[in-house]
Amino acid sequence: MNVAYVVASCKSWHKERYDRMLEEHGGEWYWASSPDELMDCIRQARPRYVFFLHWNWIVPVEIWTKYECVCFHMTDVPYGRGGSPLQNLILAGHSQTKLTALKMVGEVDAGPIYTKKSLSLDGSAEEIYLRAGELSFEVIRWIINAEPEPQEQQGEPTFFKRRKPDQSLLPEKSSSKEVYDFIRMLDAEGYPRAFIKYGDMKIEFSVAKLNADGVSASVNIFFESEE
Repeated sequence: MNVAYVVASCKSWHKERYDRMLEEHGGEWYWASSPDELMDCIRQARPRYVFFLHWNWIVPVEIWTKYECVCFHMTDVPYGRGGSPLQNLILAGHSQTKLTALKMVGEVDAGPIYTKKSLSLDGSAEEIYLRAGELSFEVIRWIINAEPEPQEQQGEPTFFKRRKPDQSLLPEKSSSKEVYDFIRMLDAEGYPRAFIKYGDMKIEFSVAKLNADGVSASVNIFFESEE
């Protein structure tokens, strides 16, 4: 009888990597991109592990208490528990972080740790998420082969707050590096792009480049009267 696994994510780049993984590994695999799909997969699979790569919903207690659920967080926990880890890390001036695989428990990002992998914060948010996705699937392969026992977190926790869309407004007083970082940290699928308001226009920025004399970026202009 094949051992079953569930991989859950709401991001398209994880689905592409998941499809490649199916060609490389045996076992019985299930993909979930919404809470309803997750419940269906759980009922069908009765999985050994459920891997949460990027999940925007609260996981029901009856899932994480019954099955071994592994979630991935982009900080060196217990530092940086909480929401919007990538954006908060860049705003805090970090250029490197850890991708942490931890066992899901009742408190957010507080579970015991399976492993940590170094992760560069260079490039756009989407480029960073793609690197993190590759690392996540490496960790998934290791976990299903080694079945490690996670170890409790050590040290005092610090917490991040989840960012809101109106916090994507570019600060008026910023250096070139700060503007570049602000634009790139929001440049990914499903994230509110960095923007400014000018009259009835909302001007959004993406694909930022830091140059010797400033910052260049792609621009989209939206008119509030047309929304």
